Amino acid sequence: MDKFDTLTGLVAPLDRDNVDTDAIIPKQFMKSVARTGFGPNLFDAWRYTDIGEPGMDNTVRPLNPDFVLNQPQYQNATILLVRRNFGCGSSREHAPWAISQYGFKALIGISFAEIFLQNCYKNGILAIILAEKEIDALFAATAAKPGKQLTIDLPQQTVTDDTGQRYQFQIAPFIKHNLLNGLDEIGLTLQHQDAIKAFEQQRLARCPWLASSVVV
Repeated sequence: MDKFDTLTGLVAPLDRDNVDTDAIIPKQFMKSVARTGFGPNLFDAWRYTDIGEPGMDNTVRPLNPDFVLNQPQYQNATILLVRRNFGCGSSREHAPWAISQYGFKALIGISFAEIFLQNCYKNGILAIILAEKEIDALFAATAAKPGKQLTIDLPQQTVTDDTGQRYQFQIAPFIKHNLLNGLDEIGLTLQHQDAIKAFEQQRLARCPWLASSVVV
């Protein structure tokens, strides 16, 4: 996955509590496990006025003009501002896939469902938790100035707006290390590739009958 260090980007405000994963990516799109192509169906039932199905041409579907992501001032946003308990419901990993493939690189909210939060980190999305009064302030500032940008500095663990207002956030050192270095579980495992290969070679030397089923 891509490394996350610093990001300056446009903020899109999604002012709703308890946004569940079926709202993020509806169940009918979970037939695919290809991990690609989910971005156009992010918040599908809210973005479009018809009922979406896999394989539809999203470029000709009718848009809901009242939904935030369809409004001109929030096009190309890379930071999604949310409220409380974002990502609740089922634990589908398709939800962070859709968020990432739409173009969001970071989420900022009051709280996130735990499994969803971990899935975000494992897919290179930085989910930031701030106090409710800080989130309120960010929503107010975004409403007052559509097109507002924020700068997220993961090494310093800060969110700074274009007026200089700064918010500090907490993140587990292990998760921070993985995001900074672009490491998911596979990447972490591959750091030990030489040791794994040496172990398998030694095991085959002791148990040569495994040679027909083990590739080193």
